[in-house]
Amino acid sequence: MKTMTNRDRTLAVLRYQSYDRMPVVHFGYWWETLAKWVAEKHLRQDEVSGYADGNEKDVNIAAKLGFDFNWQSMFYTNGGLDPAFESKVLKEFPDGSRHIINQQGVVIVQHNDAMSIPAEIDHLLKDRASWEEHFKNRFTWSEKRVNDKLLKQLGQTPRDVPLGLHCGSLFGQIRDVLGVEGVSYLYVDDEPLFREIIDTVGGICYSNVELTLALGSDVGFDFAHFWEDICFKNGPLINPTVFRECVGPHYKRITDLVKRHGIDIVSLDCDGWIDALIPTWFDNGVNTMFPIEVGTWNASIAPWRKQFGKELRGVGGMNKTVFASDRSAVDAEVERLKPLVDLGGYIPCPDHRIAPDAKWDNVRYYCDRMHTVFG
Repeated sequence: MKTMTNRDRTLAVLRYQSYDRMPVVHFGYWWETLAKWVAEKHLRQDEVSGYADGNEKDVNIAAKLGFDFNWQSMFYTNGGLDPAFESKVLKEFPDGSRHIINQQGVVIVQHNDAMSIPAEIDHLLKDRASWEEHFKNRFTWSEKRVNDKLLKQLGQTPRDVPLGLHCGSLFGQIRDVLGVEGVSYLYVDDEPLFREIIDTVGGICYSNVELTLALGSDVGFDFAHFWEDICFKNGPLINPTVFRECVGPHYKRITDLVKRHGIDIVSLDCDGWIDALIPTWFDNGVNTMFPIEVGTWNASIAPWRKQFGKELRGVGGMNKTVFASDRSAVDAEVERLKPLVDLGGYIPCPDHRIAPDAKWDNVRYYCDRMHTVFG
């Protein structure tokens, strides 16, 4: 078989077509991971400074490790607050911690040495009055939400890796602004406002995609992508029935739009135990789950394939925690992936960003094994 580009082989896998080898895909790294690898002399500081998903630094780090590309290589539009709030310190404490209001209008506790998600202690958006005063004008659409200059540049740049069109977040960013508790109460306390916020955000995301496809007709996007992160280890952070009724139609509208433009792969990034929300996504045009976190609940594409058939694809599902162990653990994980790859329409990928406990040599060994086993 003629050697294919990573772009060609990726689409071939997800379309159940013949391919020369499985692409070796990753999902980026924590900043602390890159800093550790610099300290260990695997990378230089200048090789990681300015790192971002899909940029030149990302490509070069991937090449050193043996990855083919980062699934997060995408064109992004601005579907959020515009303008964002000014981030500022509200209060400082003797231990060095601070209360900060961030760009989403959320008051968080920030610690100098914290690597995890900061605790949220207050939210500017609470009710209709705060929506009307602070947020409604920031959730209005304009053409400046789409970077037309970057689109033009992408249309003129040859590439051998797939490029995604990021379609935004239809509920995850609303959860970010209101908080889990706030968004849950809002549905009960003021359902019309709950629906208005969802419809407003959905409208912005649709208009962004519509304009992007019109201006970037020569880009040739390979897949569309959504971000949500609205599940945790025990299930969704929203009632699945409410999600289907209020958010599902916005997915359908956008996925119908991208498919009219020839984009047949639509992926969605949601962490956690997502099973209860998959039917809504699948029924409304999303056909590729990502990153399929193995977690404590052992997520896998296998049971989903039995339930939804071959139209349900996947990227992810590789247990990244083995990177902190040894080569035998890596070997066992690659073996575990074999029957999943045999299902077709599935590309293994670490099930989240590579964490600071990952050993450089283990990651390199994983890439070598993937090229050998699935080559």
